[in-house]
Amino acid sequence: MDLSTNTALVTGANRGLGRALAAELLSRGATVYAGARDPDQVDLPGAKPIALDITDPASVTAAAKATGDVTILVNNAGSSTGAALLTADLDDIRLEMDTHYLGTLSVVRAFAPQIAANGGGSILNILSVLSWFSLPQSGAYCAAKSAEWSLTNALRVQLADRGIRVAGLHVGYMDTDMVRAVDAAKSNPADIARIAVDGIAAGAYEILADESSRQAQAALAGGVSALYPQLP
Repeated sequence: MDLSTNTALVTGANRGLGRALAAELLSRGATVYAGARDPDQVDLPGAKPIALDITDPASVTAAAKATGDVTILVNNAGSSTGAALLTADLDDIRLEMDTHYLGTLSVVRAFAPQIAANGGGSILNILSVLSWFSLPQSGAYCAAKSAEWSLTNALRVQLADRGIRVAGLHVGYMDTDMVRAVDAAKSNPADIARIAVDGIAAGAYEILADESSRQAQAALAGGVSALYPQLP
């Protein structure tokens, strides 16, 4: 894919990985809409700010109507409540699913017809190493990311005959506000954005951005004992 001839929409583009993704796409010549709940928070030179709350169907519809030329959709917007499944408020658990699963699906449903009408293109869903491995203390996020991974697989097949390639990016901790309190090794969002956009350009279906994601994918074949060796 020649990115310089394409127009991208990046959700959650006002900070973190979303901003880095928008910047990387701009650096390769793409036209970029930077979606954010508050477009005034978008400070990336060259990007076109656009109001978009992926959990609000009216906002998603309005964003689709305000564009028309999108050929690349990057579903990056997310939430992280830190909700544990057995003890957290159900509203926090519901927010994770509304954002990562239903929100992502809502944006795809709104923009897939536009991408197809423009001759096809790509959708990239920002997933996680936690799509494949669950941490009990943030089980709601993990469950939502697993659901988004399943969604990605289904949409990949459904949209292929419309000329739309659907990819998933799996990545571990990044140096962003979302995991600011986590004491662990973290990737530079700019590096992950470069890997992600390389994957879009190459037409990849699955992009493993770091070693933790590669290890988690490999462990899937080993079953429960490989993923959760602490179990008796």
